[in-house]
Amino acid sequence: MHRFWLIFAQAVTISVAGLFVVQTLKPEWLGPRGVSLPERPAIVAIQEARPESNPRKVVSFADAAQAALPAVVHIFTSQEVRRHPFINDPVFRHFFGDRFGPESQRQSGLGSGVIVSADGLVLTNNHVIESADEIEVALHDGRKTKAKLVGADPESDLAVLKIANIQALTPITFAQAESLRIGDVVLAIGNPFGVGQTVTSGIVSALGRSHLGINTFENFIQTDAAINPGNSGGGLVDSNGHLVGINTAIYSQSGGSMGIGFAIPVSLAKSVMEQIIKTGTVTRGWIGVEVQDMTAELAESFGLMSSTGALIAGVMRNSPADKAGVKPGDILLGIGGQPVRDAQAMLELIAGLTPGEAASFSVSREGKLRDLNVTIGKRPKPTR
Repeated sequence: MHRFWLIFAQAVTISVAGLFVVQTLKPEWLGPRGVSLPERPAIVAIQEARPESNPRKVVSFADAAQAALPAVVHIFTSQEVRRHPFINDPVFRHFFGDRFGPESQRQSGLGSGVIVSADGLVLTNNHVIESADEIEVALHDGRKTKAKLVGADPESDLAVLKIANIQALTPITFAQAESLRIGDVVLAIGNPFGVGQTVTSGIVSALGRSHLGINTFENFIQTDAAINPGNSGGGLVDSNGHLVGINTAIYSQSGGSMGIGFAIPVSLAKSVMEQIIKTGTVTRGWIGVEVQDMTAELAESFGLMSSTGALIAGVMRNSPADKAGVKPGDILLGIGGQPVRDAQAMLELIAGLTPGEAASFSVSREGKLRDLNVTIGKRPKPTR
């Protein structure tokens, strides 16, 4: 038995050795194999787009920016500011010397504006040029010139400038009124922090923002396009490069953009601008009342089912409202057939009326509806 197993082991060893030799030197003798070695991966040809066949498929707003950039200008202002009122008093100088510096010094500011006509009219914010005694405008191509104030409207924070002796100006194209929608892409163009002309992009976050305490008349476009100091007065344009608003304010706790910016819509800006160009000022209706918003508690105390309307808190003596019989405690519900939602809506409706004309006011007094005819007066200029 031992001899048999020895012969068997030798035979197996010789067979394995022979198989190894044949597989190494003559593998074709073994016939086709069941498993094949992996082939080398083929070299993949990278296809590049031909410039002449399809120049651009990426999303870009370069065309919109190029259309609007030449119409946006930089505005540099300066004003002489007087120092301490006793700076020239000999006794004052005896005790304090010259530590307070010269009698006056010049302060500078910067902002942006938009060319709205080929003859050199520029639309900007009132707060950009307010109190300035020198205004300089720098164009997109680097040309600079002096500008003079045509007129301003502090209550909407708009102003119109006029530049002269400049040829080949490119005015902005106004977008159609009320064409803007929430979610539309917009570009903000201006001169933030004085670094130079800059374009930022975002979307329209909201429309009709009011009750912000920025202006007397508010109907802001809210956008998340970055707006920073120096952007004020610059253009907010749509994806066609058309003007949809004037950049005016930012919500910020640090002084920089936090993704909440506000622009005056082109419909309001155009209306104010046309009045300023025509008369140098803006005329609005006025009746001489103090109002406050209705609340649910006030509505309940007056026995009203709704909190819409504006509560007349006070009436100026001999004002149009006083002459028409409007009394404190009245609740104004409608003007000329237009419903009054709140105090801000009432202010805007009255401001839109023509001074000297009569309008029908619907009020609730002691639970009874009354119609009063009020002859609209002219809104006085706001005190600075």
